[in-house]
Amino acid sequence: MRVRQLTAAAAAVLLLATGALAGCSGAPAPARTPAPVPSSAPPAAVTGDVRPYDRDELRDGGTLRWALDAVPATLNVYQPAATADSALLAHALYPALFRPDRHGRPVADPDYLESAESTPPGQQPQVLTYRLNPHAVWSDGTPLSVADFTAQRAALSGLDPAYAGTRPAGYDAIDSITQGADRSEIKVVLRRPYAGWRGLFAPLYPAAETASPAAFNRPLTGDGHPTAGPFTVAGYDAVGGRVTLARNPLWWGEAPKADRIDFLATAAERRLDALDQDRLDIAPLTAAVDRAQAAPGSSADLAQAAAQALRRAEALPGITVHRASAASLTQLTLNATRAPLTDPAVRQALARAVDRQRIADAALTPLGLPAAPLGSHLLAGDQEGYQDNSGAIGAVDPGRLLDRAGWKRPSGGGTRTRGGKELALTLVIPADSALARRTADALTAGLAAAGIALHPLAVPAEAFLRDHLTTGDFDLALFSWPAGPDPAADQRPVYAKPRPGPDGALETGTNYGRAGTEEIDRLFDRAAAELDPAAHLALLQEADTRIWQLAHSVPLFQRPDLVAVRDGVAAAGAWGFSWPRFQDVGLLDGRPE
Repeated sequence: MRVRQLTAAAAAVLLLATGALAGCSGAPAPARTPAPVPSSAPPAAVTGDVRPYDRDELRDGGTLRWALDAVPATLNVYQPAATADSALLAHALYPALFRPDRHGRPVADPDYLESAESTPPGQQPQVLTYRLNPHAVWSDGTPLSVADFTAQRAALSGLDPAYAGTRPAGYDAIDSITQGADRSEIKVVLRRPYAGWRGLFAPLYPAAETASPAAFNRPLTGDGHPTAGPFTVAGYDAVGGRVTLARNPLWWGEAPKADRIDFLATAAERRLDALDQDRLDIAPLTAAVDRAQAAPGSSADLAQAAAQALRRAEALPGITVHRASAASLTQLTLNATRAPLTDPAVRQALARAVDRQRIADAALTPLGLPAAPLGSHLLAGDQEGYQDNSGAIGAVDPGRLLDRAGWKRPSGGGTRTRGGKELALTLVIPADSALARRTADALTAGLAAAGIALHPLAVPAEAFLRDHLTTGDFDLALFSWPAGPDPAADQRPVYAKPRPGPDGALETGTNYGRAGTEEIDRLFDRAAAELDPAAHLALLQEADTRIWQLAHSVPLFQRPDLVAVRDGVAAAGAWGFSWPRFQDVGLLDGRPE
């Protein structure tokens, strides 16, 4: 999903447990709760947990009430002010040529595309041929056209700095866009091969919103602006905290089951009360559970508050809590510019000393999710092509590596020392997060066994990125990165080798670990240009192997996703990699409005 890459730094600030965007494909969903994991098999990520539905069983009409963190300042997901709520609403209002399935694979959306083809691997230049659904029109009656594609490419290519937005991967590779044999055929010629081409134009905005910097830079709230989804904007009240979507009278696809959807700004700490008082039908609960205790407390206090909040959510009458593994990778990042982590041997020893299974169990089991540790920096456990590459760091005992590096353990045990200095590291975690505290406690205990002392430092979310990640003021940091369908492009900046800027200072970008190599950069570049799926995946696996060997960071687990859904509401839940098919979300026959 393209919007997951848009604000990578902001995504890091989402940390471990804020409510992230979830989605759903139109395919039948898995069971409501995770299936038991056989003891002989490793635990697996949960690809999604959406209440099964049959459109014929849903009644026509009714209003759904859906919780937002806040009414977003814009519906243009490419603007810096965009949030996960911007993306959620955009999925109901704007075209996306491809949408991710349960395993993160981009699948053509027939509501917008009749077909999409790329020239085969090895044939230059790469040419994309889109055949649009001829019935697809904007809400003002204007057909989707080449003008919309051309304007969006100009806005996102990075060629004109007056467009104050993010720079999604792939648009800078476009050489030209022209109309094909008829109005519905669009030809896109790329100046270099781009494997992630299916992620382009998702979402697509009307030319009027992207044709000039002035149009692109202004907030997009939907009021009077053309849309092209199953719903249109009927009300946008930032002060009152409500966005109302109504059926699009010009929608050409399957008719939406609900008459309208009220998206209601509801703070995480108020969501359980709102559900209990029958004021919400769908509500993400991850943050509500994780940060149930607002005031700072001990690990035990936070754990108890989170457990109580989860028990309350599960006991609410007429409510089911759905669980899935979010498309978000939680990792332990090592600062390679801060001693003693400047020594690769120390980083490698630490990476080997991390007990990922113990951590996953501590983090996920209390939330009712399988304790599935991550073994890849680039792919989620439920994503096609996932492979555990943790074996790349080798099997040498971490204590032996530390001994060789001069960090000796006292004869009676305890923390290692070298030159009279203890091997003690600070771990920066988000404040008031029970999940982060459980993870930090498991990390602390595991590293202590190797003679490494860990001191967690809880900091407010607003200071986490600003004062620590971007400045390098940390030894270790715990946060999450979004997992997208195109790791070769989306995650390259996270691992790109830092380089000196014009003033000589090191420019790290979003590589907060500050370690990188030319080889890793080349592997990402080759993967981004490799159109053969098997070869593309092989290059990603090789890049991941090198990242493990560099000991840049340690993948831990996929961030949990908890969503409450009222009984009688179908096609809703925790969507994992995919996103809602809004025309299917509705009320079962017999469920009172």
